[in-house]
Amino acid sequence: MVATPSPQRVSELEREARAALAASADEAALERWRTATLGRSGTLTQLLRSLGTLDATARREVGAAANTLKNALEAALEARREQLRAAALAADVHAGTLDVTLPGRPRRRGALHPVTQTLREILAAFTRMGFDTVEGPEVELDEYNFERLRIPADHPARDMWDTFWLDEGEGAARLLLRTHTSPMQIRYMDAHQPPIRIAVPGRCYRYEATDATHEWMMQQVELLVVDEGVSMADLKGTLQEFARALFGPERRVMMRNSYFPFVEPGVELAVDCFVCDGPPRPDCSVCRGSGWIEIMGAGMVHPEMIARAGYDAQRYTGFAAGMGVERIAMLKYGVDDIRHFYANDLRFLRQF
Repeated sequence: MVATPSPQRVSELEREARAALAASADEAALERWRTATLGRSGTLTQLLRSLGTLDATARREVGAAANTLKNALEAALEARREQLRAAALAADVHAGTLDVTLPGRPRRRGALHPVTQTLREILAAFTRMGFDTVEGPEVELDEYNFERLRIPADHPARDMWDTFWLDEGEGAARLLLRTHTSPMQIRYMDAHQPPIRIAVPGRCYRYEATDATHEWMMQQVELLVVDEGVSMADLKGTLQEFARALFGPERRVMMRNSYFPFVEPGVELAVDCFVCDGPPRPDCSVCRGSGWIEIMGAGMVHPEMIARAGYDAQRYTGFAAGMGVERIAMLKYGVDDIRHFYANDLRFLRQF
């Protein structure tokens, strides 16, 4: 039989419940206490259900006290549970079942991809020489990728690039995945006046077979300098300073004549082969027996490009250069196959 609800009964129930809670020594005892006190058939629940037998004034008084007690007991239950858990943990530590002196399990930290590391070093070297870094679109117009770079549709130089074309429908401007970062030379000159000194990083795409030194996707950095009085001596000094910054004074550097439609004259920068490490070997898969690895094409910006950008070709001259980031990373880290960089092999990547 349930006792008549009253403020005195609420106080008695609180004393009994708190005493029983303090005597509960484990999780099982706490659950039994919760069921006996706060459960559907618990003593406090039964008291709340019997409030309907009281008049309105007594029901408000006793009901408020009972609900306050319910909230207090629920909070006391959680506090007691945390107290028991802390005591159990302290007992385990004291008993030696938990050795807090053991080192934690290490979490392997990630790192920048070796190509990203190399790209940042390249840009840092040119930033120290006063170059600004700008970027251009990877999906490019034929006009900028070829036509404005003195490579018309019937020019044999187009055979130097195997190209991914994008079909945009009949009558639309021809789009492609850019084959080099050189289009940004045109875009930047169209929008700016000399003096110009920029480095342009970005991905390029070519539809070609892969081997130890070629990939269908590669990272490049393009250089462009346009100002009054820029000469071949400025080009040579800039590229030699770059080579010393990236590879150190022990690496030999060679500049030799080369052809690029958008520069005149053109040169390429080569670094001695790190795999041969001495006299060239005919069976070397990297330098193919030449003893040198080309890392950059360069030259003086063709006067036609200067004039077409709206500059006075008699007043302004400039130089341009473009390098493959992966090839520089190969030299820097002693990697003998460019395909390792994008094979997603953690055994390779963790070395960096």
